[in-house]
Amino acid sequence: MRAALLAEYRKLVSTRIWWLLLIVMIAYLAFVAAAVSASFVFVPEGSEPPLVGEDAARATYSLINGVGYVFPLVIGSLAMTTEFRHKTITQSLLVEPDRTRFLVAKLLSVVPIGLAAGVVGVAATVAGGAPLLAIQGDGAYLGDGDVLAGLVLGVVVVALWAVIGVAFGTILSNQVAAIVVILAFTQFVEPIARIVLAQVDALARVASYLPGGAADSLIGASFLGGTGGDTDLLPRWAAALVLIGYALVFAVIGRLTTLRRDIG
Repeated sequence: MRAALLAEYRKLVSTRIWWLLLIVMIAYLAFVAAAVSASFVFVPEGSEPPLVGEDAARATYSLINGVGYVFPLVIGSLAMTTEFRHKTITQSLLVEPDRTRFLVAKLLSVVPIGLAAGVVGVAATVAGGAPLLAIQGDGAYLGDGDVLAGLVLGVVVVALWAVIGVAFGTILSNQVAAIVVILAFTQFVEPIARIVLAQVDALARVASYLPGGAADSLIGASFLGGTGGDTDLLPRWAAALVLIGYALVFAVIGRLTTLRRDIG
């Protein structure tokens, strides 16, 4: 298992696409965090800001998941779909013929990259949002225990998204299709679904079980909650189980479908 894990990790870090995505992620999160923090501190005269104080800070920093989770998902999916696109899956399975072990190694190999993406993503979000909150707002709250816990858990969430991306790429092995589905789901389908579900009392809790809702619950803050979306968060332990459950279910489906077929 150690050899398979090391092989998959080396395969991943030998490509340039993951760090190119990290560069885009840093720039994107810093820009969006700056724009969101500006919307909290610069409001028309006589108007109330959408959020203030610690709530504004936590909502801004939660953007690491709110808009940033598309990046680790893509990185994770590429780790698997690239094997099929460039026909290296055959060689990979010759090196590690046990397909379950191959899949587990692939899932675990993205964890270090996911953690690295989480660290730089959280740093970019703080760098973009904290200055305005500190200078013009009620404070950046970077010394607050709950805020710091949310930042640390934001790193964990990004790593989990990378693992989920690998599992999803196992189901949908066509690289272009996988990226299109990820973009559509993260940027349109889930945000709209969460906002719509939050407007119906009987369905509001369902939004927290969607992947992004569960990730917000693990962080302990939701940007959508501050903009008219869901605010009903799960306990952190339950949110972690939901996210791990998504990864396991996707991985099992991929193992029983894509990785069960003959690969030539």
